[in-house]
Amino acid sequence: MNHRVPAFLLAFALTLPAALLARADAPALPSAATVDQATTSRLVYGLLSDSRYAYRPRALDAATSQDVFDRYLKALDGGKQFFTADDIERFSPLAEQTGAAIRSGELEPAFQVFAVYRQRVTERVAYVRGLLKQEPDFTLDERFDYDRKDVPWASGAELDELWRKSVKNDWLRLKLAGKPAADIRKTLDKRYATLLKGINEWKNEDVFSIYLNAYTRAVDPHTDYFTPRTAENFNQAMSLSLEGIGAQLQRQDDVVVIREIIAGGPASVDGTLQPGDRIVGVGQGRSGTVEDVIGWRIDDVVAKIRGAKDTQVRLEYIPAAEGLDGKHRMVTLTRQKVRLAEQAAKGETMTIPGSGDAPERRIGIVKLPTFYQDFEGRRRNATDYASATRDVARLLAGFKADKLDGVVLDLRNNGGGSLDEAIELTGLFIEQGPVVQVRESGGRVTVNSDRNPAVAWDGPLAVLINRGSASASEIFAGAIQDYGRGLVIGETSFGKGTVQNVVPLDRWPASEKERFGQVKLTIAQFFRVSGSSTQHKGVVPDLAFPASVDASEYGESTYDNALPWTRIAAVPHTRYGNFAPILPQLETRHAGRIQDDREFQWWQEDVEQFRSEAAKKYISLNEAERRTERERQDAQRKQRQEIRKELGLPLDPLADDGSDDGLTGNERDIVKDAAREKAAEKRPDPLLKESASILSDAVNLLENDRPLSAQVLPQSSGPGRWAD
Repeated sequence: MNHRVPAFLLAFALTLPAALLARADAPALPSAATVDQATTSRLVYGLLSDSRYAYRPRALDAATSQDVFDRYLKALDGGKQFFTADDIERFSPLAEQTGAAIRSGELEPAFQVFAVYRQRVTERVAYVRGLLKQEPDFTLDERFDYDRKDVPWASGAELDELWRKSVKNDWLRLKLAGKPAADIRKTLDKRYATLLKGINEWKNEDVFSIYLNAYTRAVDPHTDYFTPRTAENFNQAMSLSLEGIGAQLQRQDDVVVIREIIAGGPASVDGTLQPGDRIVGVGQGRSGTVEDVIGWRIDDVVAKIRGAKDTQVRLEYIPAAEGLDGKHRMVTLTRQKVRLAEQAAKGETMTIPGSGDAPERRIGIVKLPTFYQDFEGRRRNATDYASATRDVARLLAGFKADKLDGVVLDLRNNGGGSLDEAIELTGLFIEQGPVVQVRESGGRVTVNSDRNPAVAWDGPLAVLINRGSASASEIFAGAIQDYGRGLVIGETSFGKGTVQNVVPLDRWPASEKERFGQVKLTIAQFFRVSGSSTQHKGVVPDLAFPASVDASEYGESTYDNALPWTRIAAVPHTRYGNFAPILPQLETRHAGRIQDDREFQWWQEDVEQFRSEAAKKYISLNEAERRTERERQDAQRKQRQEIRKELGLPLDPLADDGSDDGLTGNERDIVKDAAREKAAEKRPDPLLKESASILSDAVNLLENDRPLSAQVLPQSSGPGRWAD
């Protein structure tokens, strides 16, 4: 790589204060791009701007260069809390040359900007730590405007005021949680020092990755660059497995702490390590040198602990019960393949009480957090590869054996995953037929179909979605709706109607090892069998719950460069049912039921309160006002818990632990925080319960009225069958 300094960088450098260019006391800055990074940049440019791989390639012209640079600034300083307006003005030459830098691989602009960013963080941290000497005045009628999405870049004096209020808010939160002033100073001083420490730990590859992703996201919202390490993490997330010891780790201060032991993994089987234990050293094999990992980044520690199956790793640790000054101990574990069951499909049975002539109904619930698949395992024809469809099929077989009355598939906050899994999962509920249409950049449309005539569940079905249901979730929900195979309930989904594929960059230089990473790029747009795209519009439920988040705040439509909505021709497909004739009755029963459903009513109140607060985009810094609001919330939680006790409803396990403690995630007791996270999974879920009740209503209506059933389910051959 040519290491000469381009003329445009020299012009920029001359405008910078000398203190930003050389500080003897500062940690070494990430250097310019490596040779491999320069090659990677050119490869990514070839994919996204100079080829037909991308569905909508974008020329890296002057307008795109400015867009990429703006996205880089946003990635570094999205809250406009560090860079000043003067900094942004001085960056103009770099913005103009962004395209040339990416094409050539001479990525010095990224590192020049990061140098200024890190200096600004250093200055801000020094400023806010100085503010801690004196307790703020909380009797004043001040407010903290935290939403800075649309504000202009500020002056240094304006940032001083912004940070003064930010510190005041941090202090007030801790004060309201009952912390004394001395403890508050200590906590916040450490918090701000940790912020700077984190920035100072950034490596060359971190800066490079953020800069290159500013480019990929300028092409479209769902195109990403993965470094070799992030590519490995992505593949592990999709396969729900990794090779290691089976422990979830978290960094606290300068030490990596065990947050959770994964059931069935080597650490769980061995039984030595416990949540809260601190890992201070890692060695390879039974006799390898143990490296001191105190102060290391967590991803570097994880990389040392993970390794090939059947190899050994030695861990030096301090037991949680003994504190930081406790005796160091050693344990040797043999790495194995660990299944990440937490994200796998889970099933349960919910009983809906009978009413009048309607009998009690038992509804099977399938919670599917993601459409996962072990791509490598499938390529190897492994018999036990992770698959969302295979796991759901096993749950459905159990439901069928138990003769349940219906199934609700919960896809809330399921952001998608494998396209193949979405198709195959649909196939569990329909006979052979088209599931989704895929249009490539050249206009060719391919119809992807389920070719397996077997149906795993032919009974009543409902799909529960919300604004967080995206991509593969929308393919599945849309197909179920188009086939009339089941009811879709909840909120309008995210609206992501594009298909991505992962392209390994090492294929072109023919690298023997992974050096250049991968690109997840948009290669096509998918359409429902009805011909409609889910892009922007999402899947609209048959029965809607109140929207928990505004569409203008979250969803595909919030991206400024998302593809527009369109449609293509429909493809012939079976229509198992048409629920329109019973929707009015279902709506009436739903409305009547939720009037007496305390949990549902409370959920609606909370949603309205949340949206009202979010619309303000500021928070009061007056202690009396904040304390009154906190006391109101505490009283509300206690009152609701008492009502639950009186009515015999399931209790909220977090009712006594719901107040804001003023702490960030890495400041809390890790073991207690993990336990609280687990307890949250058992909180009352009125939306899931109501979805099961709506499905039960549909079953009762159709079983008790044969003419109506024949109208709604013309393909059905008998009661309790919604597919045939």
